[in-house]
Amino acid sequence: MSDVGEVGRKAGRGLRWSLLGNVVMKAGSFAMSLVLARLLTNDDFGVFAIALAASQFVIHVNDAGVIAATVQWRGRLEEIAPTATVVAIASSLTLYGLFWVIAPFYASFAGNEDATWVIRILMATNVVYGLTAVRSAALMRRFEQDKLAWANLAGFGANAAVSITLAADGAGAYSFAWGQLSGAALTGVLVLVLARVRIAFGFDRVLAARLLRFGLPLCVGLGIEGLLLNVDVVIVGDTLGTAQLGFYLLAYNIAAWVPGIIGTALRYVALPSFSRLAEEGPAAIREGVRRAVPLLGCLVLPIAAVMCVLAPALVEFLYEPRWLPSAQVLRFLAIVMAVRMLSLLITDILAGLGITRATLWVNVCWALALVPALLVGARTGGIQGAATAHAVVAVVLALPLLALALRRAGVPVGLFAAGLARPLLAAVLAGVAMAGLATVVDGAFLELCVAGGAGLLLFVLVAVPRAALLHLVRGGRAHVGR
Repeated sequence: MSDVGEVGRKAGRGLRWSLLGNVVMKAGSFAMSLVLARLLTNDDFGVFAIALAASQFVIHVNDAGVIAATVQWRGRLEEIAPTATVVAIASSLTLYGLFWVIAPFYASFAGNEDATWVIRILMATNVVYGLTAVRSAALMRRFEQDKLAWANLAGFGANAAVSITLAADGAGAYSFAWGQLSGAALTGVLVLVLARVRIAFGFDRVLAARLLRFGLPLCVGLGIEGLLLNVDVVIVGDTLGTAQLGFYLLAYNIAAWVPGIIGTALRYVALPSFSRLAEEGPAAIREGVRRAVPLLGCLVLPIAAVMCVLAPALVEFLYEPRWLPSAQVLRFLAIVMAVRMLSLLITDILAGLGITRATLWVNVCWALALVPALLVGARTGGIQGAATAHAVVAVVLALPLLALALRRAGVPVGLFAAGLARPLLAAVLAGVAMAGLATVVDGAFLELCVAGGAGLLLFVLVAVPRAALLHLVRGGRAHVGR
């Protein structure tokens, strides 16, 4: 298992850098959202939500699967870089031209024609991602997530400066769009420099066919994943209006903290890790799964428990009482978030094995069930009804489909069940404890400190094995003793 250990060491280093970069970036993003929530209106947030839904859908299909195909490529990077670069650029420019044309129709369908130019500006960020796709893949392939982290942090700094300045000058939803485009441009320049991959353009039909044969099913599957992540925003906006959409978007953004921090970091390392493990055989894949699943559960489930149980206190403390309608939405979107995180890991395991069509079919079935469920939920229960429908479909339909995809790929589902059992039990017990303490504590801040703190401590005591806790304690004492 020496190869597994070496991949694990590199992946662990990459994950630490990715997590550190994402935590810093999300902390800054949170601070920026607090400022923008005081400078902009609910309608501004609603308009941006419409544009963001389109952009986030396109980003999943933007490069025609070139990033994943490049990371997973078994040969030398240099042999495919020129062809992969051309394919990624052509794909991103084609999609940008398409969405430039349909932007007015999409904005009208989503319930606000003012979003048209915000969509067109924001969508240009995906052209930047297309230009840098192969270089980003090279950094991930070499587990150089530290360089990606620095590039993303620099881009976020530009995003924040532009967004806040424009919002203060009354630019409304445009402040978001120009800020994100500025940040993407700076990040792109840094990625091109740091990747150290010679810029060359070429087109080899055979190589392009191999790249697309792997990348397109994954690309379409991820595109449907983007639909799953953002279709609720479109449906809520069309059914309930931009004011209610603003409340929904706030809850959506809070629930997205975990995928934004942990999910992005995980995706930077999971695909290259499982791609290298797949080269060693089934035993290496099983060992990788055995190590990864409990770690994912311990990172995601305690945060989901806090969001579910202490949602009102979280919203009131972080924002203002006028945003409290978002709290009931957050409870259910936290469940969706946990399922999505598990889906991300399974997608990367399957992609590492070279199996990309399974993810496509899982997401197709998920989307076909989700769209009508969201329509019914929004019309009968408002924003809370839409969030409830999202959670029910994720648990009742998506989880069994993901388990089936794993079994057909030869990965024992029992490894996932065993890895999640202890963190899931800990999350339930922590949730019960937090709910009980929240009834005897007054004030949002105290609820988060007392109930949230006690719940997280209980989670650690139950979820983390005793030997691991003792190792951490001894390591901390040794560090203090130096």
